[in-house]
Amino acid sequence: MGIHVKFFASMRDLMGDDRDIDGAVIEKQGINTVDDIWNYCAQGKERSDNVLIAINMDYVDAQALVKEGDEVAFFPPVTGG
Repeated sequence: MGIHVKFFASMRDLMGDDRDIDGAVIEKQGINTVDDIWNYCAQGKERSDNVLIAINMDYVDAQALVKEGDEVAFFPPVTGG
């Protein structure tokens, strides 16, 4: 099943296309939190503190736990008026 990771707007420019992380990789890499997902996908790229993160469309922080079947999304900060 795995975890589906989505990147939006400038996050897609930084990270590339969306990714699916296979269940075997999750177990082998010890992926338990959003931070673990970022580190796995980022290949050394730093995440700004103001990046928005959602698991299954609910906003969370980087320490939130993930499980197989989740969809994790990273968004740049939103501004507007």
